[in-house]
Amino acid sequence: MELDVRQGGRSAMTLAVLAVIFLAGITWAWSRVTEPFPEKVEAAPCTDTLIREGEDVAPPQVMVTVLNAGGANGLASKTMDQLVGFGFGEGDTGNGPANSGPVSAQVWAKDPGDPAAILLASYLGTDVDIVDQGSGYPGVTIVVGKRFKGAVEGRETVTSQTDSYVCTPPLSSTPDDLG
Repeated sequence: MELDVRQGGRSAMTLAVLAVIFLAGITWAWSRVTEPFPEKVEAAPCTDTLIREGEDVAPPQVMVTVLNAGGANGLASKTMDQLVGFGFGEGDTGNGPANSGPVSAQVWAKDPGDPAAILLASYLGTDVDIVDQGSGYPGVTIVVGKRFKGAVEGRETVTSQTDSYVCTPPLSSTPDDLG
């Protein structure tokens, strides 16, 4: 009889250990199932690319943001469409801040000698200023006003006079690019 008690005790102990392992497994599995998915990381709208002194900058290398400062409704979108048609990268569109009001057009750049800003200004006609002002938007920001008539064909390239960083749009892959 003593032998049966020991075997029964061992069986009970084995079952208890297996129950603890089972409960630990369920707890672990439940924590994995209820864990939130990883956050999606937003890709940067553009990449700062070094343009060395003497290198050319062309429209496809320049991301543009267009702000409307009191022109007709849709002026920023219309201007963006024109600039994208000339090969510029599409950034944001929106309304300019209060009292930013250029009568025609301004290019906002942290460095007025920025080759991307100079290139972009050539597409905005003759009544355009390059203003030493950052905007917080991706790429080079232009602000268009009441007298802005629309984008015109500008220079094909601008040669950088110093080492500069240009916010270049991401490469897009289309079915044609894939082969």
